[in-house]
Parts: sequence; structure tokens; C-alpha cells
Amino acid sequence: MSVASKPVPRFVPKDPLTLHPETRLVHGGTTRSPYGETSEALFLTQGFVYDNAESCEARFKGEDPGFVYSRYSNPTTAMFEERMALLEGAESARATASGMAAVNAALLCQLSAGDHVVAARALFGSCRWILEDFLPRFGIETTLVDGKDLAAWRAAARPSTKVFFLESPTNPTLELIDIAAVAEIAHAVGARLVVDNVFATPLLQHPFELGADIVVYSTTKHVDGQGRCLGGIVLSSQQFVTEHLQTFLRQTGPSISPFNAWIMLKGLETLALRVERMQASAGRIADALAGLPKVERVIYPGRADHPQAELARRQMKGGGTLVTFVVEGGKEGAFRFADALGLIRISNNLGDAKSLITHPATTTHQRFSPETRAEMGISDGLLRLSVGLEHPDDLIADLATAADAL
Repeated sequence: MSVASKPVPRFVPKDPLTLHPETRLVHGGTTRSPYGETSEALFLTQGFVYDNAESCEARFKGEDPGFVYSRYSNPTTAMFEERMALLEGAESARATASGMAAVNAALLCQLSAGDHVVAARALFGSCRWILEDFLPRFGIETTLVDGKDLAAWRAAARPSTKVFFLESPTNPTLELIDIAAVAEIAHAVGARLVVDNVFATPLLQHPFELGADIVVYSTTKHVDGQGRCLGGIVLSSQQFVTEHLQTFLRQTGPSISPFNAWIMLKGLETLALRVERMQASAGRIADALAGLPKVERVIYPGRADHPQAELARRQMKGGGTLVTFVVEGGKEGAFRFADALGLIRISNNLGDAKSLITHPATTTHQRFSPETRAEMGISDGLLRLSVGLEHPDDLIADLATAADAL
């Protein structure tokens, strides 16, 4: 036997979940075409062809595995879904056109008229709209509670309660909710817990390990993380996908573009590096902000002065990539601070390579009354900073200059 023909031992893990997250982010879910490409293939196709009418019938009946139509599934999209499922530790995943499409699908696919939802009141503005304005049109009621108050979750549950919904850390006040405790309450009343994990990222918090049933993301944020395209994803058990989600997505059509799914796949390869750097910078920036004059308060889960610092240490693997702070002068002061920034750009996005600052009271949460915003902890002087990949010293200098403008 020649040297070239001798069998070569290969490292082939029996279970991809035994690999570190960084490795799963590079290799997970990859399916190569017969051409053996290095990068994942981009299948920009609407439909698929079949060898004969019989095989087409079998494909539509689910008797023959394969792809039918890109609204239902697509090879590139399937790779993205499998990689996200491997990263999150979920049995299954389905990608959507945006994060809000994912939230809407995760809720509506399992709810009917007469059902009831319990949700934390501190939520992204669009999520509150779905719960307070959209679901009631279909006879679905929602009760909003203080997410930190476990007794409030228990008291709000009814026999008709089917879903508990929360995000943690919350947008934009970085309030934390005890996911494990809320999951226990939800399951005791026969409800499923849906967690929006965008701010924590899949690397810094693992809701399934804490008892969540469904996890949703806007992959527009850290997963793409470079300001290019929109996307979302719902992760859950295979049973939930089969019984609730798959048919809903197939018939209503909030499908992700294969091109966007491919962008997300490439973004996942560098997610761990980006989040690690952004989080390290966020910690330094939070400390620097706390020492600036006219900055009244800094909120960062990685700091000891966060109101729920102990829960942050128990539930998260770090403080995250976002810092929220309050400046003197209310709206006028916040606007003056934001306008004085040079490197940090004003934008309502987050999780980007570029550092971005947002004034929630006039953007993401502007439709709420001042009283409701106050209830959510959103004052006129509050600013949300999404820390990017710039050198932290340059960002700190930018923030210090802005503080001098107050």
C-alpha cells in the first residue's frame, strides 16, 4: 500500500455540541455541493425541479426529503438555521425576514382567540405594540407585569394563559429578569416561555438552559453585526416547529431571503470575536462614563452597582455590548450630548461593528406616553450606547468631549 493510499485518521466529533461555540460558529450546519466549495454556497433560487411528477408529489407530501420552494425552505437558509440551533443548543430553528417577524411568528403560531399572554412591561416598542395593539384584534389578551416581580407573574396567570414573554436584558434600560424563575412559574400553569435574547446574544446567555421553551432573535443585530441586512430566527423544540411554527411560516410567508441567510452565516463566523471585543470595550466605557461630570447614572449589567448585579453574574457570562446612561438636562441635554459625538453615530440599530447611540424616548419608544415611559424607566435624559469595534480609548475620548458640551 502506498503512503498516499493509507487511511488518514480524522478528528470527527460524534456530537457537534461537544465542540466549543467558536468552532460551531465556523463549521456548524455546513452542507457542501458537489463542487466542494470552501464558503457555504448561496442558492439564489425561488423553486426546485423534480425528476418526475411522482417525486414532486412525494416531496409535497413530505414522503421524500428535500426542498420544495424557498418560501418554505432553502439550502442556504437551512445551513443558517442549523448553525444557529447548534450554537443555541436547540433542537430546531426557523429563520425569518426580520427580528419582529420572528417575535410575531413565535407568538401567533401558538395562540388563538380566547388565549392569554403574560409579558414583562419593559420591552422593545414594537414588541409592546404586538402585545397591546395587534393580538387583541384576534381576541388574545395580554397582561403586562413588572418583570422583576415574580409574585406579579404568578398573580397574572389565568387558566387561559398560554405564553409568558420577556426580554432580558431589556431594551433600553438593561433591566434583568430571572429567566429560570419565570420559566418555573410558566410551566406550573401550563404556559410556554418565549425569551427575546437579542441583547445578551447566544454567547452570553443560554435561555434554554434556564428553562425557556422558545428563543427569538433579531439576527439583524449582533449576528450580521455589520449593518448590511435584516433577519430573525425562532429556536425551539422540533415538536413545537412541527405542530405550530412550520405551517404558520409556510402559509404566511415571513421568510428570509437566501442572500440574507448567507450574510448571516458569514457573520456567525466572527460573532465570538466581535462580541468578546465589544463586551470588553463596553465594560471600560461604562466605568469611564461613571466618572464623567453631568452623567447622572450608568446602567451596565457587568458593573457592581447594577441593581441586579448578582442575577447578572448568575444568569449571564458577561455584561454585554450595550451601556445605558442618563445625562443632565433631560431631552435637551441628551440631544446636545449626542450631537457633540464625532465617532459614535446616531442610529436606532445596535450590535453593529460601529458604535451607535440612541435616544429611546424619541425613537424606539416615542409612541408611548411620558407616564408609560417613566413606568418603563425611560427618562428624557436616557441614552443607549451600542459599543462597536473601535478602540475603546477613542470611544471614551469621544464621550468625554460630548460630556464637556453639556
